[in-house]
Amino acid sequence: MTTRIHYTKPSITELEVGYATDAARNGWGEHCYDYIHRFEALFREHLGVKFAIATSSCTGALHMGLAALGVGPGDEVILADTDWIASAAPITYLGATPVFVDIRPDSWCIDPDAAAAAITPRTKAILAVHLYGNLCDMDRLLDIGEQHGIAVIEDAAEAIGSIYHGRRAGSIGRFGAFSFHGTKTLTTGEGGIFVTDDADLHERVLTLSNHGRARSQSKQFWPDRVGFKYKMSNVQAAIGCAQMERIGELIARKRAIFAAYREQLAGLPGIALNPEPEGTQIGAWMPTVVFAPETDISRERLQAAFAAANIDARVFFYPLSGLPMFTPHPENRHAWDLPNRAINLPSYHDMSGEDVDRVVAVIKDLLPHA
Repeated sequence: MTTRIHYTKPSITELEVGYATDAARNGWGEHCYDYIHRFEALFREHLGVKFAIATSSCTGALHMGLAALGVGPGDEVILADTDWIASAAPITYLGATPVFVDIRPDSWCIDPDAAAAAITPRTKAILAVHLYGNLCDMDRLLDIGEQHGIAVIEDAAEAIGSIYHGRRAGSIGRFGAFSFHGTKTLTTGEGGIFVTDDADLHERVLTLSNHGRARSQSKQFWPDRVGFKYKMSNVQAAIGCAQMERIGELIARKRAIFAAYREQLAGLPGIALNPEPEGTQIGAWMPTVVFAPETDISRERLQAAFAAANIDARVFFYPLSGLPMFTPHPENRHAWDLPNRAINLPSYHDMSGEDVDRVVAVIKDLLPHA
């Protein structure tokens, strides 16, 4: 039996183990925030932003950021129909309505024209999700936001390492949010971070992140409003600090795996990989293959073929509006069509060349003229 190829797993070295051990042994009392503050500083520097608040998840970062923008009952937030529910859920937490629009067939990210057409007097924000590390058309989205006086925010959960015309994904909108789940390029096990250049927004989120206790408040245990508890632990941040010291290596390895797929699959008929438009760089968190309709290759056929080869392969995200808790919007035709003929490919950091060859062989066996 061949060794199983997993779709993703973290890259953990003795550096992460050492920092986590130090945090567990010494990171208490007056030192309980040491690694958290260090991690936030390292991430700020990497991203080129002024403010960062480490959180327990990207979902929590989005929730607090939306709350700080004043999103609430009766408001609408526009986002792509193709996504994981973690982007839409915080909108519903606040009593607002997620408005799902179609994706572009090339980038698989939100279609700016569809977003513009969906704006109403109730629209509070556009949420740009950089799906699988692919990049949204941020220039167009920012223009739309400016024209209508609404915020454009970035869900960069999957986009560590992605660069849009000289700026890192997550640093471009009113605020950005990242995930450090165990599947991500950089991990803290679970975790996320809120980032912004807006000092007032940062202060509001900082207050919300500490049960509503403003840091200017002199009374002990006196919250000024009802807040949240989405803090990252010091032990998690210690792992994150080690990962940040290796961030260049981690991104480079992801891109190298993607490059190997792109090279071996180049020229094969009827398939498309993650696009990388001129002037951009994708972090390549999740290499993905979309098969053309004429290949007649379905999601189920792909799952069966990879399972037979003892390889994990993730399905492309289902349209959110097709889930039972939302109203169906099949008019978002690309969002409803692409998942039926696409698959995410394994891309963990220590994949070998032979592992990549095995994955590619499954794809070639499926294509009649490969």
